[in-house]
Amino acid sequence: MRAIVITGASSGLGAALAVSYATPGLLLGLVARDRARLEDVGQRCRAAGAEIELLASDVAEPEPLGSWLLALDARAPVELVIANAGTSAGPSPGAAFEGLASVTRQVRTNLLGAANTIEPLLPAMIARGRGRIVLIAAVAALRGLPYCPGYSASKAGMRAYGEALRGLLKPSGVKVSVACPGFFSSPMTERWRGPTPFLWSLDKAMRRIRRGIDGGERRIVFPFWLAMGTRLADLLPARLGDFIMRDFRFHIVGRE
Repeated sequence: MRAIVITGASSGLGAALAVSYATPGLLLGLVARDRARLEDVGQRCRAAGAEIELLASDVAEPEPLGSWLLALDARAPVELVIANAGTSAGPSPGAAFEGLASVTRQVRTNLLGAANTIEPLLPAMIARGRGRIVLIAAVAALRGLPYCPGYSASKAGMRAYGEALRGLLKPSGVKVSVACPGFFSSPMTERWRGPTPFLWSLDKAMRRIRRGIDGGERRIVFPFWLAMGTRLADLLPARLGDFIMRDFRFHIVGRE
């Protein structure tokens, strides 16, 4: 039996990937904070024939996540881990800045949560000489977006962490993919108040990421034109990049 671990699996992209991968002979380890929603996703995956292990916990906390991951890997070797758990925020409408508490929460969940998910599994993956690690960052990792500095920083950190891991782990045979999706329908996008250019459906985004994972893509970046524009804003001198982003105004309501 082989195992797959997916964090942020109670809704949105994580839930869609879990259901997509659920097949007989597979052990799915699913992690999220909301136990009720997580159990609902688990039931759907069981109906597809997969064995399920659930952990209702915050990935920002190293324990009990680390111990649970090691126990899961001892039961069935983890061949794929998808660090998908994430949160977003930004300045309140009319506020001049985001605030330390908000920035800290996003960095702990998005960046440190990914490290908390990946690092415990590395020794066993390296020893086996196989496995794939996937980090779900965002187009915001390509160039910081105004009105969400904490989110942009956390996703840029995820991207850099994943890219560095790929080079570091290459001799071991462990592969690393970094996904930088743009806008797609999800609970996080529902909290977004502003433009959502090139919006994809959740199913389309899930299928693109799944195809990239299964095909061994090192970078999974979409949609093309949004990613191209964001990269252009980063490559140009800062004054011109800031000018391109000047009208991209939005705010994020509530929190997950």
